[in-house]
Amino acid sequence: MKINIIGGGPAGLYFAILMMKANPVNEITVHERNGPDDTFGWGVVFSGRTLRNLRDADAESHAQITRQFEAWDNVDVVRGDEKISVRGNSFSGVSRLQLLKILQRRAQQLGVAILFHSEINDIESRRADCDLLVGADGINSTVRQRFAEHFGPTLSVRSNRYIWYGTNQLFHGLTLTFRENEAGIFSAHSYKFNQTTSTFIVECDPQTWEQAELTTMNEADTRSYIEQVFAPDLQGHPLLSNNSKWINFILVKNARWAFDNVVLLGDAMHTAHFSIGSGTKLAIEDAIALAESFQRHDDVSEALLEFESNRKPYIEEYQAAALESMLWFENIRQYLHLDPIRLAYSLMMRSGRVDPEELKKRDAAFVAAYEAAIS
Repeated sequence: MKINIIGGGPAGLYFAILMMKANPVNEITVHERNGPDDTFGWGVVFSGRTLRNLRDADAESHAQITRQFEAWDNVDVVRGDEKISVRGNSFSGVSRLQLLKILQRRAQQLGVAILFHSEINDIESRRADCDLLVGADGINSTVRQRFAEHFGPTLSVRSNRYIWYGTNQLFHGLTLTFRENEAGIFSAHSYKFNQTTSTFIVECDPQTWEQAELTTMNEADTRSYIEQVFAPDLQGHPLLSNNSKWINFILVKNARWAFDNVVLLGDAMHTAHFSIGSGTKLAIEDAIALAESFQRHDDVSEALLEFESNRKPYIEEYQAAALESMLWFENIRQYLHLDPIRLAYSLMMRSGRVDPEELKKRDAAFVAAYEAAIS
């Protein structure tokens, strides 16, 4: 097969790796608009289940990725001077740049051609020049926009603002921190992804964002302001910026994922709010599912049909859970009257993916403390 992939993020690279592993005579080209060392953001998170999928799909890259991991099993909920820890959760963090470098090397080792600084504007010609065109070009996908009448996309811009920082303050667990000042309420999602650095995502509702006058601040003043809000948590460590800007989360859905010889992957196809997990996890699992469909079908149309019919119900369920999680954070003002242990319980149950019995299996002591608090 001749495969053109638009987008050299985790979804596009991992699909290229799996397809080249399956058949070394495949001719695969990845077109990436940025350079090999250009990436935005800091760390990304994988669950234990995703790691098993990575190991089964490609043991070579799995070994390299896991050597870079920082792992933990605790979710920490910080409110005021109190911290509640919930154990029994399997997560790992890794630098997004390190992940991309590993996948780039693995793909090139297998014979994939990666063309950096390759901005593709004539999508139709790339489609005509291959057996399969993959749009793995992110949330602002050019492929999706070009063929919108086939995919039927819907994009919903959410109300909360968020900004993605790094910091050398290490958070030893997935930490959800809630701080208030005269402007309103700020939430931070933070976790370490190597031995020196943590991701630090800050989120706030429109009222808080306006009251804080963040729209009038430059980049340095914004960092200084947020450092003051989370001073007890950062403990003197500055926030680190990598093109960090306030943005609104965009919920992406598509009525159809494929047509003819074109298919979407990753954020081009769907998004899930960062409060429930990493879009990188879903993107890589998309790549695995698509590659598996091609292992069962030589015909492109049949493979794409199976991929969509098998994968879409899971993604719809995942997006529904992510929506509940997103709504919880969008309505955080409704929950901050709770004492810390009730707040932590509400947060753990917010998406519907964890029921009371599952939570008890993960951390019986936490559930016992919660039950004692409400009795």
